[in-house]
Amino acid sequence: MQTNNLKSQFFLRQDITYLNFGAFGACPKPVLERYHRFQEEVEEDPTDFILVKLPRYLNESRTALANFLLCSSDDVVFVTNPSYGVNIVAKSFNLKAGDEVLATDLEYGACDRTWEYYCRQKGAVYVRQKIRFPITSKEDFLSQFLNGITSKTKLIFISHITSSTGLRLPVHEICAFAKEKGILTFVDGAHAPGQLALNLSELQADFYVGACHKWMLAPKGSSFLFVRKELQDSLDPLLISWGYNSDHPSNSRFLDYHQMQGTKDYAASLTVPAAIQFMKENNWDAGSEKCKTITRENAGRFCQLLNATPLSPVTDDFIAQLYSISLNINAPEKLHDLLYEKYKIQIPVMQHGNKFYLRYSINAFNSNDDLDKLYEALEEITKK
Repeated sequence: MQTNNLKSQFFLRQDITYLNFGAFGACPKPVLERYHRFQEEVEEDPTDFILVKLPRYLNESRTALANFLLCSSDDVVFVTNPSYGVNIVAKSFNLKAGDEVLATDLEYGACDRTWEYYCRQKGAVYVRQKIRFPITSKEDFLSQFLNGITSKTKLIFISHITSSTGLRLPVHEICAFAKEKGILTFVDGAHAPGQLALNLSELQADFYVGACHKWMLAPKGSSFLFVRKELQDSLDPLLISWGYNSDHPSNSRFLDYHQMQGTKDYAASLTVPAAIQFMKENNWDAGSEKCKTITRENAGRFCQLLNATPLSPVTDDFIAQLYSISLNINAPEKLHDLLYEKYKIQIPVMQHGNKFYLRYSINAFNSNDDLDKLYEALEEITKK
């Protein structure tokens, strides 16, 4: 399918150059139609839908998701968003005074806050290991990060792809190393499903959270939590509901506790099979590889224009469909509004600590022309 025709499959405004898919995703029209149909079906007979159809629909959707992630369907449960899944684990995780949770200083702000809250509550320490830029290699990153492990480290929490800096991190190597050391791992994969090929059965992560509403194209409100089977019974639900001491227990307490949590809109999670089908019909894997090529091939000219040193090598080890450029300009916090209001370009300016980054996302409906428009706009702005 041609890029311009593919964009017409979304409700994205045609007059906007959209380079911010990484923030909230975007749902294709056929998937959103399926979403609305589920919502209508609820209202046609709410009792029959919720008590009879919903459990079957959830199992079908969870099975499709598990096949996509290459794991058992009993090891994943739908959650509203990745932060919700992080909260489930952080609240239940057995931390004692003096224990440490190791992360980078590049993690998503909501997750940082979650771990800081529960570590403080339990007397543990949330360690945000500083990563020096530029990262020169995968080995350089691993050396910097793993140096933060101590005898008190009980859990490693690490992004698969970071939010503000857009970097793909070597989680396979980290999970393997941690397993040898007897340390549990939790991967924040909010940006990974639909952007990277995943095999959760091989990754060796003990916990993995991911979004279906970002690169997987499902509606907002659909994400998942994967938990290694041996750890599932250690997690309490955030909300105590009918699954606790269930009158009709399934084969999995994990699913009972976390899947059925009262009356809410489950429709977003039920559309995951439709989102996967849309990707198959539109050859999404090949499109993703093309997007990665565009992302990497344009990185150099933007760094040069903005006088920025690349954060890492511009290779598949670190760069997928997101790229962040350090901003060394006056009033970087105002750049987003200027690009949007004057040039009709939707692109985020990400703040992380005291640093600002311009981050572009490339998905199948984007083309090199979109980045040309961004380049020309930045060229005009920086000359003033």
